[in-house]
Amino acid sequence: MATVTLAESAKLTQNLLYAGLITSIVDVNPFYEILPFQDIDGNALSYNREKTLGDTQFLGVGGTITAKNPATFENVTSSLTTLIGDAEVNGLIQATRSNVNDQKTIQIMSKAKSLGRKFQDTMINGDGTNDSFKGLSALVTANQTIDVGANGADLQFELLDELIDSVKDKDGQVDYILASARTIRSYYALLRALGGATIGDVVTLPSGRQVPAYRGVPIFRNDFIATNQSKGTATNTTTLFAGTVDDGSGKHGIAGLTARGDAGLRVENVGVSETKDETITRVKMYCGLANFSQLGLYAMPGITN
Repeated sequence: MATVTLAESAKLTQNLLYAGLITSIVDVNPFYEILPFQDIDGNALSYNREKTLGDTQFLGVGGTITAKNPATFENVTSSLTTLIGDAEVNGLIQATRSNVNDQKTIQIMSKAKSLGRKFQDTMINGDGTNDSFKGLSALVTANQTIDVGANGADLQFELLDELIDSVKDKDGQVDYILASARTIRSYYALLRALGGATIGDVVTLPSGRQVPAYRGVPIFRNDFIATNQSKGTATNTTTLFAGTVDDGSGKHGIAGLTARGDAGLRVENVGVSETKDETITRVKMYCGLANFSQLGLYAMPGITN
């Protein structure tokens, strides 16, 4: 199954408008530079998701083979949904204020950025209801959740180690950590507490942008990870996510889903409003999210700083 990031999709499209729209979405958050999107036929993708690995053993001469437990899978269906918004521009404003920047283009690009933020929100908090798709919070199971204590705990390097080491999907390779801005500030504080340590561990993305990293794993900020979650007596906790992204095989980690062509984006000229002096342009994205391996996604709720 072929996958491509939004950043690469912007380079590949022959439509300059769509290229600009996709770039506007990518600019919302650098995580879009590594998150692959898979074009699918139809409005849903059915796949077998790995749950556990089959067992193995060492065998001596004349020994009995007991490692007979197979890998286990579950059939999962991830559906596409529609992210949509109308860019409405007043005729007078378009006629009198487009001498420097075309007002219609500005509104269309703004809608694209809004799509990017909405996807980013739903990627964390979507529960599959109200026509949304399931995000990471809904995709992680109890077995993929790390307990840091009855009342939560402050961020420590040891907790980051545990989170990273829990991801076994790609034999220890971890592609991302997602955290709130508050938790990233706490990570910086841990580094400074080492005594003059600098934030030297960074990852350079394809665009040239740099993001902080721990043990070589890039840490991406997501402003839609709540910082007022409850854990025991604590009411100000947040969650860390770590995992892998798919490589096109449909066997690893997460991937965005889109309809075929231009990252699932569609721009339609609806026309002139019947009741107002406005032109309407509809911007939409057919999208979803899949998690191809439970071994490639872990959450650590209860972080208090």
